[in-house]
Parts: sequence; structure tokens; C-alpha cells
Amino acid sequence: MALKPYIAEIPRLLRLCGPIMVAQVAQTTMSFVDTLMAGQVSATDLAAVAVATSFWLPLILLVQGVIMALTPIISQLNGARRHGEVAAAVHQGFWLTILVTLPAMLALYYSPLALHWLDVEPLLAEKTTGYLHGILWGMPAYALYQVLRNFSEGLSHTLPTMVIGFIGLAINVPANYILIHGKLGMPALGGVGCGYASALVFWAMLIAMIVYTRRSPLLNSFSVFTRLHAPDWPRIGRLFRLGFPIAMAIFCEVTLFTVVALLLAPLGSEVVAGHQIAINFSSMIFMIPLSLGMAMTIRVGHSLGENKAEQARMISIAGIVFGCIVAILTALATIMGRHWISALYTDNTAVLDLAASLLLLASFYQISDAAQVISAAALRGYKDTQTIFYITFVAYWLCGLPAGMVLGLTDWLVPAMGPHGFWIGFLIGLSVAALMLIWRLRIIYARVEHRNRAGLPLVDGL
Repeated sequence: MALKPYIAEIPRLLRLCGPIMVAQVAQTTMSFVDTLMAGQVSATDLAAVAVATSFWLPLILLVQGVIMALTPIISQLNGARRHGEVAAAVHQGFWLTILVTLPAMLALYYSPLALHWLDVEPLLAEKTTGYLHGILWGMPAYALYQVLRNFSEGLSHTLPTMVIGFIGLAINVPANYILIHGKLGMPALGGVGCGYASALVFWAMLIAMIVYTRRSPLLNSFSVFTRLHAPDWPRIGRLFRLGFPIAMAIFCEVTLFTVVALLLAPLGSEVVAGHQIAINFSSMIFMIPLSLGMAMTIRVGHSLGENKAEQARMISIAGIVFGCIVAILTALATIMGRHWISALYTDNTAVLDLAASLLLLASFYQISDAAQVISAAALRGYKDTQTIFYITFVAYWLCGLPAGMVLGLTDWLVPAMGPHGFWIGFLIGLSVAALMLIWRLRIIYARVEHRNRAGLPLVDGL
């Protein structure tokens, strides 16, 4: 196998994923800032942000996942030079977003009721509820922003994502400071203020993306804002059928971490805080393979639009191998810097020591995590989304979570390991997902290349 084409693909992927990665890091840095600034108030405020994130993040990612189907659709249409169909696809994305966001908002509003069933301490429950009701106001803006973002990225135009990510971060820091500490005449809300600040950031990002779309010669040429297409229910249904498995796959992965945070809540604020620090930093590292995967979805979809099946295969293999190499480097950096990283978040010795030990475990699963997220992104480029959901459900809910509960909460195999047992469960679940997704990719390669040799079209639009 000649390595030159694979090596040559890496710079192309990096040019696409660079702005996406910066934007993702900026977005994750907002969560880092929330965690850091809330932790400076008290361990309870830090824990409230952690528990609240366990509720709102899965819901908002569920909405985002449905809309992520737009990226391969638009990239394939762009590769096939079917530009006249792009605006209609974006508009159906808008209608679908409205339909899925409203029930998600309702679910988020009532989600704090679960805190009473979990016997969470009253002050922690109160602060968590306040945060959730604050960030609720930003959900519509975040969802609509994702539609325009996927439109832009599907055209291989990733720069707006980076620019607007920085705008959001620039607003998030002062907004947090004002609302947490009660500056400029505002009440001091503590960790609750982070929720309202995030809602403000989401609206600012949506407005910025609308302005950019209207003023960009490339994006404006597709006339997304010239005339709004009416709801086309068959197209909306097809978009939902393609996007819903993506959303459920994301939901399965995120809720693995969410359920663990909730199961740890009765163990006290310090345990939750240490777990949240490890999760927060690991999420920042995860932005690297996630961004690479997003770029690969675009490249694979564009290649299929051009009827280049072998090139699509080469792109996905190059991306997976390169992502795993990068993951080895980040794992080594995490191992060496875990104590310093934990000290950035807190000076509480118990929380710091727990976070450092969990970061050691987190470093071990970074390779599996990179392999599974990039493989899933390649499958999205092929529009093979249902299998992603089945695999993630089996890997995370039937393998990872049960293993974590056995190791963390019972004495069946070893003395109960607490949070460490759950993190070993994470490693098991992610490794199973990586192996199964790569196996599925091999099947899709053969199927698509057979269609290509038979002269059949590889793109069907929306």
C-alpha cells in the first residue's frame, strides 16, 4: 500500500479541522471557565455546575445531533455540484430544529425533579435547578446556530465556526464574572450565574452567524435568507431519519458520563467536583479527535459526491491513524501533567488528589476515544448513521456502564472502587465502540466501492 496519498491527505484534513478545533476548544473553554469560576466560589457551586451539565448537555447535544445530518448532505451536494438544492436542505433543517428543540426545552425545565429521587443535598439541588432554568433560555439560539454552522461546514467553509467561537468565549468570561459576583448592579448568583451567562452567549453566537452568513460572498450566494422554503414533510422525515441515529449515538455516549455523575452525587460534593475536573479536562482533549472527525465527514461526503469511493476510503483510514497518533501524544502529556492540571481548578487537597488519579485513568482511554469518534464521523460521511447508534448503545450501556457500576459500587470482583471503577468502565465502553465502528467501516467500504464499480450514483441528496 502506497503511503504517499495517505500522508498527503493529512494537511487537507488539518486545514479543515484547524478552525473547527479552535472553535470546539473555545466552546469547551466556556465550560472550563464556568467550572473554574464556580469553583472559586465554593465546592458546592462547582458541584452544581457539574450536576447541571449532566442534565443539559445530553439534551442539547441530542438536538445538535439531529441537525448534524446536514453536514454530509450539504457536502455531498456540494461535491456533486448540485448547489441549487442546498438552500432547501438548510430550510428543512430549520423546521426540524424547531420541532425537536421545543420538547427538549420542556424536558430540561422539569429535569431537576430527578435530584429529589437521587437524595442530593438541598443546597446543591437548589443551585443546580437555578443553573438549568438559566441556560434554558439559550437553547433555541444554540440549536438554530448549529443549522447555520453545519451549512457553512458542509461547504468546507469552517472559518466562521472559529471566529464565532472566539466571540462566544469573549462574552462568556465577563458575563460570568458579572453574574457570579453581582457586578454592575446585578445580583450575585454564584454558580447559577453561569447558566444565564451561557444563554446570553448562545444568542450572541446566533446573531453573529446570521450576520456572517448574509455578508459572506460564498454563503450568501446560496440565498439561504432570500426565500424561506415551506416545510416539506417527506424531506424533514428523511432528514430526521438520518439525523436521529446520530443524535442517539451522541446521547448514548454523553449519558454514560451523565449517569455516572448522578450516581456519584450522593457520595458528596468533593467526589463530584473531582470527577467534574477530570471530565472537563478530558472533554477539552477530546476536541482534537472530534474536530478531526468533523473535517473527515466533510471530506468523505465531498469525495462521495464526486463519485470517488476509493478516495473516501483513503481519507477515513488516514484520519483514523493520524488521530490515534495524536491521542498517544495527548495521553502522555496528561500523565505527566495531571497534578498541575488539577491544581488549576481547585486548592482543595481532597478534590485535587482525586482529580489527578482520575486523569491518570483518562489518559489510557484517549486512543480508543479518538478511534471511535473518528470512525463514527467517517460513517456519517457515508450517511451510515443507524449502525453508529446500535454500536454505541451496546458499547456504552451494555458494556461500559455495567462494568463501571460493578467495579465502582459493588464488592463482586474487587472492593468498591468508587469513581475509579466508573472510569475503568469508560475505558471498556470506548474500546468496544472503537473496535465495532472500525469493523462496520470495512463493510461500508466494500459496499460503496461495489456500487461505484457498477456505475451507480453514490449521492441521493435529501
